[in-house]
Amino acid sequence: MNPEPFLQLDRVIHEKGRLAIMSMLAATPELSFTELREALGMTDGNLTTHIRTLQEAGYLSVTKSFQNKRPLTTCALTAGGQKAFKDYINLLEQIVRQSRS
Repeated sequence: MNPEPFLQLDRVIHEKGRLAIMSMLAATPELSFTELREALGMTDGNLTTHIRTLQEAGYLSVTKSFQNKRPLTTCALTAGGQKAFKDYINLLEQIVRQSRS
């Protein structure tokens, strides 16, 4: 088995919490902080840390606004984040195919 594909996995995305965030946002154009927190069962601090890491990597955009006079934070994948996630999934598929051979 060739170990090269494993070494190419994006370490930013590969962490369990960040992979979950990226997966949810790949399926839905935009989610609120609250929707992500509740769906993933994360604490505010944990989710904030993961969002910050993804944002610093250029994979996630964060928008702060108000809805019914209450603060609303929403997250969405950037074009770079969509490409990085697609590349990550393609690499995982390659690893699965290789392990089946």
